[in-house]
Amino acid sequence: MADAYEGAFMPPSLRALTAALARLPGIGPKTAQRLALHLLQHDRESAAALGHALQQSLQGLQPCQRCNNFSEQPICSACEDPGRDGRLLCVVETPADLLVMEQTRSFRGRYFVLKGRLSPLDGMGPKQIGLPELLERSLDPELEELIIATNFTPEGEATAHAIETVLAAQERSPALRITRLARGVPLGGELEYVDLGTIAQAFRDRRGMT
Repeated sequence: MADAYEGAFMPPSLRALTAALARLPGIGPKTAQRLALHLLQHDRESAAALGHALQQSLQGLQPCQRCNNFSEQPICSACEDPGRDGRLLCVVETPADLLVMEQTRSFRGRYFVLKGRLSPLDGMGPKQIGLPELLERSLDPELEELIIATNFTPEGEATAHAIETVLAAQERSPALRITRLARGVPLGGELEYVDLGTIAQAFRDRRGMT
């Protein structure tokens, strides 16, 4: 079926839809083409709903002026929530990471969402990912702990190191602690099936039982 729509058999609008879908993470050209054909041929109602929701999101969502998470208001509900602990600030790479942290129900502080992670080859330097705004946020006199929760990838580790470096170089409250999300054996994990790097890190991050 896919081959039948190659070349001149694919209308320009279908070609544009396929190309747009192929830009999504984890979606290759063939999968994008199958999705486009399915939506148009078998589920046009869902296709219309998807288009409407996407248009509404593009028009209605903006970065929160305080934490950079998506919001329908200038300041998001999490930043305005008086029930959250303003002494704690968790720094994550993306809104998706923030959602994961919230799903754990283990953190009731506030967030700062970076605009990505350091990647010089992609033109993502300290300014592009929002480090100046983070530095300004770190001056909040209420803040007692800044938790770096970037991903444990080479780029995420480089970003964490850069944050630690710039925070150490600026004048800030001596009471402000800079911490890093711990790494280790996952809950329910069996050592036999955990990679050696994770086990080694778990040893380095070990803590007392009492």
